[in-house]
Amino acid sequence: MKNFKFIFGLALFALFISCKQKEETSNYFNSNETGIKIGGVKMITIQTPKGKFKVWTKRFGNNPKIKLLLLNGGPGMSHEYFECMESFLPKEGIEFIYYDQLGTGFSDNPKDTTMWDLPRYVEEVEQVRVALNLNKDNFYLLGHSWGGILAMQYALKYQQNMKGLIVSNMMARVFEAVLI
Repeated sequence: MKNFKFIFGLALFALFISCKQKEETSNYFNSNETGIKIGGVKMITIQTPKGKFKVWTKRFGNNPKIKLLLLNGGPGMSHEYFECMESFLPKEGIEFIYYDQLGTGFSDNPKDTTMWDLPRYVEEVEQVRVALNLNKDNFYLLGHSWGGILAMQYALKYQQNMKGLIVSNMMARVFEAVLI
């Protein structure tokens, strides 16, 4: 009887904890989309010196306090190598946003090579931030390789709009040292 009470109490405790954990993470997957469900995909119109174009974004998760915009490497790479983030960021309750920069992945690909300069990309990131309603209270930027260089340049100009910056890759570190 003593063992039964112990096992019953342990099972009840485990059930209580599992319900509490489910409650804490359940909001992460709630969508704020209304109408037709689009799976978090949003095409954002950006204005450039050469006209208007559309860039592709996809939101994964729902956390009003932590929104992580991913800037991929390349230039020319798409968001696809970041898809591994789905394996661990949701468990931590981190909302993240895939983003194909102009000329990559699912975004428009203008053939005008005069558009491929760093200041124009910085302005593109700012337009994406505004369109996604990211602000200084929740906006984190993660850049890898070329995306790291872009992220640092963005932070130099628009640091007031960000909560945090994460940069990875040795090339970005070298560039950072040159900037300082």
